[in-house]
Amino acid sequence: AIRNFTLNFTITNLQFTADLAMPNSKKFKSTEKVMYYYIDRLFKSSSISSVYTGCKVMRFRSGRHRDDTGIDAVCSYNNNASLATFDREKVYHELSTMTNGITKLGHYSLEKNSLYING
Repeated sequence: AIRNFTLNFTITNLQFTADLAMPNSKKFKSTEKVMYYYIDRLFKSSSISSVYTGCKVMRFRSGRHRDDTGIDAVCSYNNNASLATFDREKVYHELSTMTNGITKLGHYSLEKNSLYING
């Protein structure tokens, strides 16, 4: 069975603009591709890599500051009892480590307390 979990974080050096809020805009599509790349790299290096099936960026939202953009994604994994199980806390700690204490995602800077995983 496929199970979903949410992933939320805030980038502090990606200015939110109105076209990021529109899923059919060029800006949304190009930024979405970049986020897929970085998010996939994280999960494919995590303990759930064998069951991870992908993420879909649901929306970009305005952050607390002018240059902040929040990302909301829904991610999926195969809930097969013979494979690795999804441990939300373990995955959170792995992602925290892989992002230098929730500060870096590729060339993006992250708001330190913005990472949220809900399984």
